[in-house]
Amino acid sequence: MSETEMYCIGCGAKIQTDDPEKIGYTPASALAKADTEELYCQRCFRLRHYNEVPDLSLSDDAFLHFLNELGKADALFVNVVDIFDFDGSLIPGLHRFIGENPLILVGNKVDLLPKSVKYGHLIQWMKEEAHQAGLRPADVLLTSGKKGFEIDELLAKIEKYRHGKDVYVVGVTNVGKSTLINQIIKSTSGIKDLITTSQFPGTTLDKIEIPLEDGHFLIDTPGVVHREQMAHFLGKKDLRIIAPNKEIKPKVYQLNPQQTIFLGGLARFDYLSGEKSPVIAYVSNDLTLHRTKLSNAEDFYARHLGGLLTPPQADEVADFPELVRFEFSIEEKSDIVFAGLGWITVKGPSRIAGWAPKGVKVLKRKALI
Repeated sequence: MSETEMYCIGCGAKIQTDDPEKIGYTPASALAKADTEELYCQRCFRLRHYNEVPDLSLSDDAFLHFLNELGKADALFVNVVDIFDFDGSLIPGLHRFIGENPLILVGNKVDLLPKSVKYGHLIQWMKEEAHQAGLRPADVLLTSGKKGFEIDELLAKIEKYRHGKDVYVVGVTNVGKSTLINQIIKSTSGIKDLITTSQFPGTTLDKIEIPLEDGHFLIDTPGVVHREQMAHFLGKKDLRIIAPNKEIKPKVYQLNPQQTIFLGGLARFDYLSGEKSPVIAYVSNDLTLHRTKLSNAEDFYARHLGGLLTPPQADEVADFPELVRFEFSIEEKSDIVFAGLGWITVKGPSRIAGWAPKGVKVLKRKALI
Protein backbone atom coordinates (compact mmCIF):
# COMPACT_ATOMS: atom_id res chain seq x y z
CA MET A 1 0.00 0.00 0.00
CA SER A 2 1.45 3.40 -0.96
CA GLU A 3 1.58 6.34 1.44
CA THR A 4 -1.11 8.18 -0.57
CA GLU A 5 -3.50 5.30 0.10
CA MET A 6 -3.01 5.30 3.86
CA TYR A 7 -5.55 6.89 6.17
CA CYS A 8 -5.57 7.34 9.93
CA ILE A 9 -8.01 4.87 11.40
CA GLY A 10 -8.66 7.29 14.27
CA CYS A 11 -9.69 10.53 12.50
CA GLY A 12 -9.84 9.56 8.82
CA ALA A 13 -7.11 11.98 7.68
CA LYS A 14 -4.80 10.97 4.82
CA ILE A 15 -1.39 10.02 6.20
CA GLN A 16 1.50 12.28 5.20
CA THR A 17 5.11 12.57 6.44
CA ASP A 18 6.04 16.02 5.13
CA ASP A 19 4.39 18.71 7.29
CA PRO A 20 3.89 18.33 11.09
CA GLU A 21 1.49 21.32 11.04
CA LYS A 22 -1.01 19.68 8.68
CA ILE A 23 -3.55 16.95 9.34
CA GLY A 24 -2.50 13.34 8.92
CA TYR A 25 1.15 13.88 9.83
CA THR A 26 3.09 10.80 10.92
CA PRO A 27 6.89 10.70 11.25
CA ALA A 28 8.45 8.52 8.56
CA SER A 29 10.24 6.49 11.25
CA ALA A 30 6.92 5.72 12.99
CA LEU A 31 5.25 4.89 9.69
CA ALA A 32 7.92 2.32 8.89
CA LYS A 33 7.16 0.45 12.12
CA ALA A 34 3.36 0.85 12.06
CA ASP A 35 0.75 -1.80 11.42
CA THR A 36 -0.96 -0.49 8.26
CA GLU A 37 -4.22 -2.13 9.33
CA GLU A 38 -4.36 -0.01 12.49
CA LEU A 39 -2.49 3.14 11.55
CA TYR A 40 -2.89 6.33 13.61
CA CYS A 41 -1.54 9.77 12.76
CA GLN A 42 0.66 11.52 15.32
CA ARG A 43 -2.23 13.74 16.45
CA CYS A 44 -4.50 10.76 17.17
CA PHE A 45 -1.66 8.91 18.90
CA ARG A 46 -1.16 11.85 21.26
CA LEU A 47 -4.90 12.22 21.84
CA ARG A 48 -5.31 8.55 22.68
CA HIS A 49 -2.27 8.24 24.93
CA TYR A 50 -1.84 11.73 26.42
CA ASN A 51 -5.27 13.38 25.92
CA GLU A 52 -3.62 16.41 24.31
CA VAL A 53 -5.90 19.08 22.84
CA PRO A 54 -5.97 18.86 19.03
CA ASP A 55 -4.82 22.04 17.35
CA LEU A 56 -5.84 21.18 13.81
CA SER A 57 -9.25 21.49 12.19
CA LEU A 58 -10.90 21.82 8.81
CA SER A 59 -11.85 25.28 7.61
CA ASP A 60 -15.49 26.43 7.40
CA ASP A 61 -15.25 26.28 3.59
CA ALA A 62 -14.07 22.68 3.77
CA PHE A 63 -17.04 21.75 5.98
CA LEU A 64 -19.47 23.49 3.63
CA HIS A 65 -17.96 21.64 0.66
CA PHE A 66 -18.28 18.38 2.55
CA LEU A 67 -21.95 19.05 3.34
CA ASN A 68 -22.64 19.85 -0.32
CA GLU A 69 -21.05 16.53 -1.26
CA LEU A 70 -23.35 14.77 1.20
CA GLY A 71 -26.32 16.14 -0.71
CA LYS A 72 -25.30 14.02 -3.71
CA ALA A 73 -25.37 10.77 -1.71
CA ASP A 74 -28.14 8.20 -1.90
CA ALA A 75 -27.96 7.00 1.68
CA LEU A 76 -29.46 6.89 5.15
CA PHE A 77 -28.42 9.77 7.39
CA VAL A 78 -28.05 9.43 11.16
CA ASN A 79 -27.95 12.89 12.76
CA VAL A 80 -26.42 12.72 16.25
CA VAL A 81 -27.24 15.62 18.57
CA ASP A 82 -26.13 16.30 22.14
CA ILE A 83 -29.34 16.13 24.17
CA PHE A 84 -27.71 18.35 26.79
CA ASP A 85 -27.01 20.96 24.09
CA PHE A 86 -29.81 20.20 21.63
CA ASP A 87 -30.17 23.68 20.12
CA GLY A 88 -26.42 24.23 19.92
CA SER A 89 -25.85 20.90 18.19
CA LEU A 90 -28.37 21.16 15.35
CA ILE A 91 -26.74 21.57 11.92
CA PRO A 92 -28.17 24.74 10.35
CA GLY A 93 -29.95 23.90 7.09
CA LEU A 94 -29.29 20.14 7.31
CA HIS A 95 -32.64 19.37 5.66
CA ARG A 96 -31.46 21.22 2.54
CA PHE A 97 -28.27 19.17 2.30
CA ILE A 98 -29.78 15.69 2.70
CA GLY A 99 -32.75 16.26 0.40
CA GLU A 100 -35.14 13.32 0.21
CA ASN A 101 -32.79 10.88 1.95
CA PRO A 102 -34.24 9.32 5.14
CA LEU A 103 -32.99 10.65 8.49
CA ILE A 104 -32.77 9.13 11.98
CA LEU A 105 -32.39 11.72 14.73
CA VAL A 106 -30.35 10.43 17.70
CA GLY A 107 -30.28 12.28 21.02
CA ASN A 108 -26.92 11.26 22.51
CA LYS A 109 -25.62 11.69 26.09
CA VAL A 110 -29.03 10.98 27.61
CA ASP A 111 -27.18 9.63 30.67
CA LEU A 112 -26.37 13.25 31.59
CA LEU A 113 -30.01 14.16 32.24
CA PRO A 114 -31.67 13.56 35.61
CA LYS A 115 -33.08 10.05 35.93
CA SER A 116 -36.52 11.52 36.59
CA VAL A 117 -36.82 12.57 32.92
CA LYS A 118 -39.43 10.53 31.05
CA TYR A 119 -37.97 9.30 27.76
CA GLY A 120 -41.31 9.27 25.95
CA HIS A 121 -41.80 12.96 26.73
CA LEU A 122 -38.21 13.69 25.69
CA ILE A 123 -38.59 11.97 22.31
CA GLN A 124 -41.82 13.88 21.61
CA TRP A 125 -40.06 17.11 22.57
CA MET A 126 -37.21 16.29 20.16
CA LYS A 127 -39.69 15.66 17.32
CA GLU A 128 -41.35 19.02 17.88
CA GLU A 129 -38.04 20.88 18.06
CA ALA A 130 -36.73 19.08 14.96
CA HIS A 131 -39.83 20.05 12.99
CA GLN A 132 -39.30 23.69 13.93
CA ALA A 133 -35.76 23.38 12.53
CA GLY A 134 -37.11 21.99 9.24
CA LEU A 135 -36.16 18.36 9.89
CA ARG A 136 -38.61 15.52 9.29
CA PRO A 137 -36.89 12.49 10.85
CA ALA A 138 -38.16 9.03 9.96
CA ASP A 139 -37.43 8.05 13.56
CA VAL A 140 -36.13 9.55 16.81
CA LEU A 141 -34.35 7.73 19.62
CA LEU A 142 -32.14 8.34 22.66
CA THR A 143 -28.71 6.85 23.27
CA SER A 144 -25.58 7.12 25.34
CA GLY A 145 -22.39 6.42 23.45
CA LYS A 146 -20.49 6.49 26.71
CA LYS A 147 -22.75 3.97 28.47
CA GLY A 148 -23.71 1.91 25.41
CA PHE A 149 -27.41 2.64 26.03
CA GLU A 150 -29.85 1.52 23.26
CA ILE A 151 -27.07 0.64 20.78
CA ASP A 152 -28.94 -2.49 19.66
CA GLU A 153 -32.08 -0.43 19.04
CA LEU A 154 -30.06 2.06 17.00
CA LEU A 155 -28.62 -0.77 14.90
CA ALA A 156 -32.12 -2.14 14.33
CA LYS A 157 -33.36 1.30 13.22
CA ILE A 158 -30.41 1.67 10.84
CA GLU A 159 -31.17 -1.69 9.22
CA LYS A 160 -34.86 -0.80 8.98
CA TYR A 161 -34.30 2.44 7.09
CA ARG A 162 -31.09 2.04 5.09
CA HIS A 163 -32.49 -0.42 2.48
CA GLY A 164 -29.05 -1.71 1.51
CA LYS A 165 -27.47 1.76 1.24
CA ASP A 166 -24.53 3.47 2.91
CA VAL A 167 -25.10 5.16 6.28
CA TYR A 168 -23.71 8.64 6.96
CA VAL A 169 -23.39 9.65 10.63
CA VAL A 170 -23.41 13.45 10.87
CA GLY A 171 -23.31 16.00 13.67
CA VAL A 172 -21.63 19.16 14.91
CA THR A 173 -18.37 18.91 16.83
CA ASN A 174 -18.36 17.33 20.27
CA VAL A 175 -21.78 15.62 20.24
CA GLY A 176 -20.19 12.20 20.92
CA LYS A 177 -20.57 10.93 17.37
CA SER A 178 -17.34 8.95 17.22
CA THR A 179 -17.91 7.54 20.72
CA LEU A 180 -21.30 6.29 19.54
CA ILE A 181 -19.78 4.69 16.44
CA ASN A 182 -17.13 3.00 18.60
CA GLN A 183 -20.00 1.42 20.56
CA ILE A 184 -21.53 0.20 17.29
CA ILE A 185 -18.20 -1.30 16.21
CA LYS A 186 -17.76 -2.93 19.62
CA SER A 187 -21.30 -4.33 19.50
CA THR A 188 -20.90 -5.82 16.02
CA SER A 189 -17.23 -6.85 15.97
CA GLY A 190 -15.92 -6.77 19.53
CA ILE A 191 -13.23 -4.18 18.66
CA LYS A 192 -12.98 -1.45 21.32
CA ASP A 193 -12.19 2.27 20.83
CA LEU A 194 -11.16 2.07 17.18
CA ILE A 195 -11.99 5.70 16.34
CA THR A 196 -10.26 8.57 18.14
CA THR A 197 -12.53 10.39 20.58
CA SER A 198 -12.04 13.24 23.03
CA GLN A 199 -14.00 15.94 24.82
CA PHE A 200 -12.47 18.59 22.57
CA PRO A 201 -14.19 19.83 19.39
CA GLY A 202 -13.05 18.58 15.99
CA THR A 203 -11.63 15.10 16.61
CA THR A 204 -12.71 13.51 13.30
CA LEU A 205 -11.00 15.40 10.45
CA ASP A 206 -12.12 13.38 7.43
CA LYS A 207 -14.71 10.72 6.80
CA ILE A 208 -14.01 7.26 8.20
CA GLU A 209 -15.59 4.30 6.39
CA ILE A 210 -16.54 1.23 8.43
CA PRO A 211 -17.49 -1.71 6.15
CA LEU A 212 -20.89 -3.36 6.55
CA GLU A 213 -21.57 -7.00 5.73
CA ASP A 214 -23.28 -6.25 2.41
CA GLY A 215 -20.39 -4.23 0.98
CA HIS A 216 -21.76 -0.83 1.94
CA PHE A 217 -20.32 1.44 4.63
CA LEU A 218 -21.14 3.16 7.90
CA ILE A 219 -19.40 6.51 7.48
CA ASP A 220 -18.25 8.75 10.34
CA THR A 221 -18.07 12.31 9.02
CA PRO A 222 -16.17 15.39 10.27
CA GLY A 223 -17.97 17.32 12.97
CA VAL A 224 -19.51 20.49 11.59
CA VAL A 225 -18.13 23.55 13.39
CA HIS A 226 -21.01 25.43 15.02
CA ARG A 227 -19.56 28.88 15.79
CA GLU A 228 -22.28 29.69 18.33
CA GLN A 229 -21.11 26.97 20.73
CA MET A 230 -19.49 28.07 24.01
CA ALA A 231 -16.66 25.56 23.54
CA HIS A 232 -14.99 27.66 20.85
CA PHE A 233 -14.19 30.40 23.38
CA LEU A 234 -12.64 28.18 26.05
CA GLY A 235 -9.36 26.46 26.82
CA LYS A 236 -8.70 22.87 27.83
CA LYS A 237 -9.20 23.34 31.57
CA ASP A 238 -12.47 25.25 31.15
CA LEU A 239 -13.88 22.70 28.70
CA ARG A 240 -13.51 20.06 31.38
CA ILE A 241 -15.48 22.26 33.78
CA ILE A 242 -18.47 23.02 31.53
CA ALA A 243 -18.79 19.62 29.79
CA PRO A 244 -20.81 17.28 32.04
CA ASN A 245 -19.42 13.75 32.38
CA LYS A 246 -22.09 12.36 34.74
CA GLU A 247 -25.74 12.94 35.63
CA ILE A 248 -26.33 16.63 36.24
CA LYS A 249 -27.84 17.75 39.54
CA PRO A 250 -30.37 20.56 39.02
CA LYS A 251 -29.69 23.70 41.05
CA VAL A 252 -32.82 25.46 42.38
CA TYR A 253 -33.00 29.15 43.32
CA GLN A 254 -35.93 31.14 44.69
CA LEU A 255 -35.62 34.46 42.89
CA ASN A 256 -37.18 37.83 43.59
CA PRO A 257 -37.40 40.41 40.83
CA GLN A 258 -34.15 42.32 40.22
CA GLN A 259 -31.87 39.40 41.08
CA THR A 260 -29.08 37.93 38.96
CA ILE A 261 -27.40 34.52 38.70
CA PHE A 262 -23.90 34.25 37.21
CA LEU A 263 -22.94 30.94 35.57
CA GLY A 264 -19.26 31.12 36.40
CA GLY A 265 -18.04 34.09 34.38
CA LEU A 266 -19.46 32.69 31.15
CA ALA A 267 -23.10 33.75 31.29
CA ARG A 268 -25.64 35.68 33.31
CA PHE A 269 -29.37 35.31 34.05
CA ASP A 270 -31.37 38.39 35.16
CA TYR A 271 -34.83 37.96 36.71
CA LEU A 272 -36.24 41.35 35.78
CA SER A 273 -39.90 41.18 36.82
CA GLY A 274 -42.57 38.72 37.95
CA GLU A 275 -43.67 37.00 41.14
CA LYS A 276 -41.12 35.43 43.45
CA SER A 277 -40.46 32.16 41.68
CA PRO A 278 -38.18 29.12 41.63
CA VAL A 279 -35.77 28.84 38.70
CA ILE A 280 -33.83 25.65 38.00
CA ALA A 281 -30.35 25.61 36.45
CA TYR A 282 -29.25 22.59 34.43
CA VAL A 283 -25.48 22.92 33.99
CA SER A 284 -22.36 20.87 34.68
CA ASN A 285 -22.00 19.94 38.35
CA ASP A 286 -18.49 21.46 38.24
CA LEU A 287 -19.70 24.91 37.19
CA THR A 288 -20.18 27.27 40.15
CA LEU A 289 -23.18 29.63 40.19
CA HIS A 290 -23.42 32.90 42.14
CA ARG A 291 -26.50 34.98 43.00
CA THR A 292 -26.44 38.74 43.54
CA LYS A 293 -28.65 41.83 43.19
CA LEU A 294 -29.21 43.05 39.64
CA SER A 295 -28.14 46.55 40.69
CA ASN A 296 -24.78 45.11 41.78
CA ALA A 297 -24.28 42.73 38.85
CA GLU A 298 -22.00 44.78 36.59
CA ASP A 299 -19.65 45.74 39.39
CA PHE A 300 -19.67 42.16 40.75
CA TYR A 301 -18.71 40.81 37.30
CA ALA A 302 -15.94 43.35 36.79
CA ARG A 303 -14.39 42.65 40.20
CA HIS A 304 -14.62 38.86 40.21
CA LEU A 305 -14.20 37.69 36.59
CA GLY A 306 -11.38 35.15 36.48
CA GLY A 307 -11.43 34.76 40.27
CA LEU A 308 -14.70 33.98 42.03
CA LEU A 309 -16.35 33.87 38.60
CA THR A 310 -14.55 31.16 36.62
CA PRO A 311 -14.36 30.05 33.87
CA PRO A 312 -12.65 31.87 32.23
CA GLN A 313 -9.34 31.51 34.02
CA ALA A 314 -7.56 34.64 35.27
CA ASP A 315 -4.95 34.54 32.50
CA GLU A 316 -7.67 34.33 29.81
CA VAL A 317 -9.87 37.22 30.96
CA ALA A 318 -8.16 39.79 28.70
CA ASP A 319 -9.12 37.80 25.58
CA PHE A 320 -12.60 36.74 26.71
CA PRO A 321 -15.48 38.30 24.68
CA GLU A 322 -17.85 40.76 26.30
CA LEU A 323 -21.25 39.47 27.40
CA VAL A 324 -24.19 40.38 25.14
CA ARG A 325 -27.75 40.77 26.46
CA PHE A 326 -30.92 39.03 25.19
CA GLU A 327 -34.32 39.86 26.73
CA PHE A 328 -37.36 37.55 26.82
CA SER A 329 -40.97 37.64 28.01
CA ILE A 330 -42.05 34.36 29.60
CA GLU A 331 -45.73 33.35 29.47
CA GLU A 332 -45.38 29.63 30.17
CA LYS A 333 -42.75 27.31 31.60
CA SER A 334 -39.70 27.78 29.37
CA ASP A 335 -35.97 27.17 29.15
CA ILE A 336 -33.48 29.97 28.62
CA VAL A 337 -30.66 28.20 26.79
CA PHE A 338 -27.00 29.25 26.76
CA ALA A 339 -25.62 27.31 23.78
CA GLY A 340 -23.04 24.76 24.87
CA LEU A 341 -23.38 25.58 28.56
CA GLY A 342 -26.85 24.49 29.70
CA TRP A 343 -30.16 26.15 30.48
CA ILE A 344 -32.30 27.72 33.20
CA THR A 345 -35.97 26.79 33.48
CA VAL A 346 -38.33 29.59 34.50
CA LYS A 347 -42.10 29.86 34.95
CA GLY A 348 -44.23 32.69 33.63
CA PRO A 349 -45.45 35.24 33.57
CA SER A 350 -42.14 37.04 33.95
CA ARG A 351 -39.52 39.02 32.10
CA ILE A 352 -35.90 37.94 32.08
CA ALA A 353 -32.60 38.63 30.34
CA GLY A 354 -29.84 36.21 29.41
CA TRP A 355 -26.25 37.20 28.76
CA ALA A 356 -23.55 35.21 26.92
CA PRO A 357 -20.20 35.90 25.22
CA LYS A 358 -20.56 37.79 21.95
CA GLY A 359 -21.18 35.16 19.27
CA VAL A 360 -22.86 32.60 21.56
CA LYS A 361 -26.57 32.04 21.12
CA VAL A 362 -29.09 32.61 23.94
CA LEU A 363 -32.63 31.49 23.17
CA LYS A 364 -36.02 30.63 24.67
CA ARG A 365 -37.64 27.27 24.06
CA LYS A 366 -40.41 25.05 25.41
CA ALA A 367 -39.23 23.49 28.67
CA LEU A 368 -37.37 20.22 28.13
CA ILE A 369 -37.98 18.93 31.69
